[in-house]
Amino acid sequence: MKEFWSKVRTFFRNRWTKFTIVSVIYILWLVIWSRNPWMLLGLPVIFDIYITKYLSRFLFGKKHQERKATNKAYRETWSWIEAIVFAVIAASLIHTYIFQMYRIPTSSMEKTLLVGDYLCVSKVAYGPRMPMTPLSFPLVHNRMPFSQTKKSYSEAVKRPYKRLAGCGSVQRDDIVVFNFPAGDTVLMENPNVTYYDVLREFQLTYGERRGRELLERQYTVISHPADKREHYVKRCVGLPGDTVAVVHGDLYVNGVRHRDAPGRQYNYYVRTAGNPISRRTFDELGIAKDDILYDQSVHTYLLPLTDANVEQLRGMSNIVSIERYESSGTGYWIFPNDDRFDWNEDNFGPLWIPKQGATVALTTENLPLYRRIIRNYEGNDLEVRDGEIYINGAPADSYTFAMDYYFMMGDNRHNSADSRFWGFVPEDHVVGKPVFIGWSADKDKSFPGKIRWNRIFSHPK
Repeated sequence: MKEFWSKVRTFFRNRWTKFTIVSVIYILWLVIWSRNPWMLLGLPVIFDIYITKYLSRFLFGKKHQERKATNKAYRETWSWIEAIVFAVIAASLIHTYIFQMYRIPTSSMEKTLLVGDYLCVSKVAYGPRMPMTPLSFPLVHNRMPFSQTKKSYSEAVKRPYKRLAGCGSVQRDDIVVFNFPAGDTVLMENPNVTYYDVLREFQLTYGERRGRELLERQYTVISHPADKREHYVKRCVGLPGDTVAVVHGDLYVNGVRHRDAPGRQYNYYVRTAGNPISRRTFDELGIAKDDILYDQSVHTYLLPLTDANVEQLRGMSNIVSIERYESSGTGYWIFPNDDRFDWNEDNFGPLWIPKQGATVALTTENLPLYRRIIRNYEGNDLEVRDGEIYINGAPADSYTFAMDYYFMMGDNRHNSADSRFWGFVPEDHVVGKPVFIGWSADKDKSFPGKIRWNRIFSHPK
């Protein structure tokens, strides 16, 4: 047996064996899967790395090879350097093409996903998206480590959107990780707020032109390409070609009331007889401290609750009433951010979701619904002159969409910044699908009690 394993080790240490294995993986991965024959030009480099070694001699010189052969410390140092470089390259390829980890920062998907969950997001589920901004610091997203303002990428090289073959396409009710569409413009000093919401507030206060000037004077305003925008995770409730509507908080898709997600919850007013609800009860209900609002003057809580939570509270003796909150009126913060649409988060639509190749008649009345698609996502010049719409300088009374679009909503319906607020998600913003929770920790508890053992390696649904 020892002799057998010795032969196996000798076989895999052979330079021709290494060259063959790496070449096959390279061709399958970066040539065939990527459908890019130009990547075949990398094979001579691989051949040189394992067989001829001309490149290493040219870069490092003959002395480098001699010192590696005679100096043990030098040889071991370079072995570590080569191992680290290989690990970074391998991790970057896996991060780009296979999966990446994503942390849940907000409660918008509770109770399906909890703050502190770390998701393993599959890029293969919908097909990995080729990097559109390839010149980037490895294994980070859009900011350099330990910096809130310095970009981690260069836009000197830009590539068009291209998605490789995957295991399927986005389906209704899938939980999807995507780049935040309204994150194309960011306030560097306050990246957690949406630029367009802040701009609208400034313009309502100071006027359209003056408001923009003051905002740009107060903040550093930058733009991010699609693949470098912040990551969001929501549930896809509307597919390309669907019509969605929200009526008194209930979701309708193509005129039919949509089934409720298992963890779906709304905000409720919960009035007590005077005695406050105990912390233990909130723990049983799975309600975080930050989500508890209490008005002591009227003994009333505002709480995010599932249907099961509501029934549990109704059975408590000190609960006087439970009433679901419903948004009233309209607001500039609701998509399409236009006074002509009297929508809010609980009464929204109906709204048709654009589909690739579909053509829609354009009028000044419905233009707010598609303005961002035409101008920002599909890169056209758009303006309205004397009541007439012009696209790329030509009069237009219709528009044909170049991409598919999706409508995303959070399961925590009253605490989710989703498509009701900023509109459609373009297909080139889709990152992947969560496949399991790799780690989960409760921020309101201390170690080791904060670890949610029952969620680790569970599948989000």
